[in-house]
Amino acid sequence: MTVPYWVQDAVFYQIFPDRFANGDKSNDPPNVQEWGAEPTIWNFQGGDLRGVIQKFDYLLDLGINAIYFNPIFQATSNHRYNISDYYRIDPKLGDMDDFQTLLEVAHTNNVRVVIDGVFNHCGRGFFAFNDVLENHEHSPYIDWFHVNGYPVDAYSPGDAIDYEGWWKYKSLPKFNVNNPHVRQYIFGVAQYWIERGADGWRLDVPNEIDDDAFWAEFRHVVKSVNRDAYILGEIWDGDPRWVGDQHFDAVMQYPVRDALLDLLQERITAGIFAGKMEQLLEVYPRENVYAMYLPLGSHDTQRVKTKLDGKLEKVKMAFLFQFAYPGAPAIYYGDEVGLGGGKDPGCRRAFPWDEKNWNAELRSWVKRLISLRKRMPCLRRGDYQRVFLGSRHGTYAFARTLGDEVVLVALNASPSRRHLRLPVKALGWRDGRIVSDLLGREEYIVSGDELIITIQPWSGLWIT
Repeated sequence: MTVPYWVQDAVFYQIFPDRFANGDKSNDPPNVQEWGAEPTIWNFQGGDLRGVIQKFDYLLDLGINAIYFNPIFQATSNHRYNISDYYRIDPKLGDMDDFQTLLEVAHTNNVRVVIDGVFNHCGRGFFAFNDVLENHEHSPYIDWFHVNGYPVDAYSPGDAIDYEGWWKYKSLPKFNVNNPHVRQYIFGVAQYWIERGADGWRLDVPNEIDDDAFWAEFRHVVKSVNRDAYILGEIWDGDPRWVGDQHFDAVMQYPVRDALLDLLQERITAGIFAGKMEQLLEVYPRENVYAMYLPLGSHDTQRVKTKLDGKLEKVKMAFLFQFAYPGAPAIYYGDEVGLGGGKDPGCRRAFPWDEKNWNAELRSWVKRLISLRKRMPCLRRGDYQRVFLGSRHGTYAFARTLGDEVVLVALNASPSRRHLRLPVKALGWRDGRIVSDLLGREEYIVSGDELIITIQPWSGLWIT
């Protein structure tokens, strides 16, 4: 098995298309709301593909080199997880020319583009389900879904009873992937968009298609078009079943996010955190570990700023750890400027393009982390080893090492300043060596086999 070579060097930026930037007002729906209005499950605010193209300099300045888009295909909702046409860019986002232009701009600037694949279910407007609603038991597409009775009622209040819907939502009829015609359709979609130039698929709720043969064939279809296409599964619980040469290159590492936020909220000790971080590196083969998608948040979670009660030092510390841990760090649009928001739909606010509304310190911090990660191969490709643990005092240190290159990451997840004596002999650091913090201006001298440092509350150091 070969994981795409580029992923371990990637810094992802997740874009929820309706809320990033409005670049073409001519495709806005008539009831478009003002940019920045309170998000709801219904409203559109006019974001589109042209907006991403026009703001590409912003992304390049930040330093990202990969984008993950939430669904961009035709659908009736602002989230577009209820797709009605898998072969058409949603007209409210633009058209195929816009998509191809976006890919050209991205690829010219060495930025990869991964798109969202929703293959467990579709929308009620999907042609085959629409035929079922029209013709009921006489429909030629009845076996494309899990229909339990007639007439098929898709619009009255309540759960889906006449057919299976995702979590019983009537608006999300579930495909019957045991039907070879459904499989053929989905694999055709998977192939089509990779042939158009997409660099991979992020797969929505793939565990709900509990069929290993389906995913093995899906992988074969995608990799046959582009062996370096990235296949990313939305798996929340760290299950190794879904990673490997019959499934996905990687999954979304929500367990890292969850443990990190628990540490920063003082819900777990540094010892428990360290154990979880190190155990997650053993769950999967190394090449997959280094290709994992590492989020601090997404369209499905509270934003990191809100989760950490708006405390800037904790948000900065979360980013500091994220960019030092194996895998591909992912920024959810707006988190880098301090955008807040609760659970869906609050986490799907419009990006605030007025710089007066940015937290400039946070954006500069994230930009610095990205730059350092790009500059230092050990932060992307290096081994991970524990150096120190002071569980009762909220302290933990580990190193990323690649040949002679070493970055020592020291964390203080406590409200008190900590003085640490770190054993550094195993890092090859000898008595008298002078080292410095990449994120500050401090210099330190190795004394014997130890490095003595002081860390401020809720902060960390990258020492080399």
